[in-house]
Amino acid sequence: MATHHDGGRSVPSTCVSGDAAAARGIFGSIDNLREIMAHCFEGEPLDGDLAAWLGAAIDGFLTRQYCTLDESLGLIFPRGGIPWWREEAIRKRNAALCYLAETFLGELALGRQAQEIWTTARRYAASTWRFDRDNVDMPAHYAGTPKECLWQAFKSSAPMPIGERQLRNILAH
Repeated sequence: MATHHDGGRSVPSTCVSGDAAAARGIFGSIDNLREIMAHCFEGEPLDGDLAAWLGAAIDGFLTRQYCTLDESLGLIFPRGGIPWWREEAIRKRNAALCYLAETFLGELALGRQAQEIWTTARRYAASTWRFDRDNVDMPAHYAGTPKECLWQAFKSSAPMPIGERQLRNILAH
């Protein structure tokens, strides 16, 4: 089953089409494209809603209702905004950092959580990350440990490590 990201958390999804995709904005379109990709790799046909969404997007581009495929597929962001792929990376990073704080540092005050994560992330960046960065998969021995969260945050492609003040802002939301 495919997943989509809602507020930075992975949750199960089904095909998002029409009004549902518009309501979820750019991430509805991203989910649809990932679902299409999965069907293509698995050699499976697209379901009706997904095929209709893709057909309408391609038609919009070919009939010049939209200037670019990105625009036709709903992959546009406001002028001056950040690109969807960067926003998605930031959401993944933030979700991993919040999970780290909640799961492993829950007994600490928010400021102390930010300080601990900042210190640990700097150490990880200076030592282990230089070996881990080329791994497609997380090292198995990280599972269930704070390093799992750090690996996910660094692997998200969002800037890491980040400063203590930014960490406090992320953890506060």
